[in-house]
Amino acid sequence: MPEGPELHLASRFVNAACAGLVFGGAVETSRCSRGPAVPFESSAYRISASARGKELRLALRPLPGARPAREPLALVFRFGMTGSFRLAPGDALPAHAHLRFYTAPPGPRLALCFVDARRFGRWHLGGEWQPGRGPCVLLEYERFRENVLRNLADKAFEQPICEALLDQRFFNGIGNYLRAEILHRLGIPPFEKARTVLETLRQRRPSPEQTLSQKIRAKLQSPDLLELCHSVPKEVVQLGGKGYGPESGEEDFAAFRAWLRCYGVPGMSSLRDGRGRTIWFQEESPARRNPRERSRGRSTGRRTLSFQAWPVPGHVGHGEALLSKVQPSSRRGPASSRTQKCPRPP
Repeated sequence: MPEGPELHLASRFVNAACAGLVFGGAVETSRCSRGPAVPFESSAYRISASARGKELRLALRPLPGARPAREPLALVFRFGMTGSFRLAPGDALPAHAHLRFYTAPPGPRLALCFVDARRFGRWHLGGEWQPGRGPCVLLEYERFRENVLRNLADKAFEQPICEALLDQRFFNGIGNYLRAEILHRLGIPPFEKARTVLETLRQRRPSPEQTLSQKIRAKLQSPDLLELCHSVPKEVVQLGGKGYGPESGEEDFAAFRAWLRCYGVPGMSSLRDGRGRTIWFQEESPARRNPRERSRGRSTGRRTLSFQAWPVPGHVGHGEALLSKVQPSSRRGPASSRTQKCPRPP
């Protein structure tokens, strides 16, 4: 599932791919789309994107003199399991392109497509971020940290830390692979109570005698959990390339896979948490295992993750940005057994 870094990379992709392009006409939805129709039509408009946590905002802005005269429109996307953005030739749309924005003439007709094989992704009109989501771990670190430490009395922090890290009210942008990597770096058992792990951070204050450079060095050398919730996603963004998901093959996925220290790494252990999600960790003692897991009688043996070809959440590698404008993409993500076949647009 795309996480905060992938949404951030997706916004970068949209801005890079659409720079200099003028779009025109109506916005099309596929016949099997689960999202609402987008009542927007303009003879000339531009598209830009921004991201916050696990959401992406797409802004449609008419150019001066465009007809019919209308106000800008914004949409907010959540990518679900397999959502992504792609730029493709208008006459060779990728499968599962559920929302399509076409370029205006002159020039080859291109389409910016929201592609989602499993159709768990959603969009809504209006441009407002989903209420209740906390500050973004990537872009709003100080507010994110304050929001967590101010609300430690919330019942969410009575859960194991691995489950609390998925609560988007407090950890907006953190998902399954990020929580595993963050906990692993600190050696925190995944089923330790969240409040026990976090309440010590309330008392953590830098010494007033430290210089600014000493404070920065101390943070870099021994970051706490909340600092890693900010810095670890930044590392994924800095990798560039495809981020999470080997959609274009092993070569492009190699950097991300080499970066992983815990998630799906051979020799690591995995268990199901209380939400049914797999948490990866380095097992120290059977006493650290999830007691609920043992009570259900599930196996706690080690297993290796099989990396599948998840669709790229909207980011094209540096060497492919221009090629994506003129070459149709034949790459697809995995479809579940419940996925209905969506007819290609004529």
